[in-house]
Amino acid sequence: MEFWQIAFMFKWVTAEQLRIAVKTKGNPFGEITPEQYKEITKQDFEAQAEA
Repeated sequence: MEFWQIAFMFKWVTAEQLRIAVKTKGNPFGEITPEQYKEITKQDFEAQAEA
């Protein structure tokens, strides 16, 4: 079990806070993939429009 999964399970982070850790074009240094985000939170990851 990964750190982020444990952190979410024990409510150390919310799904919204976990979004910051997702690797995207706008955040190439993220630590988890959108697929891992969905696996952890059971919610689809939808990237917000970049300004």
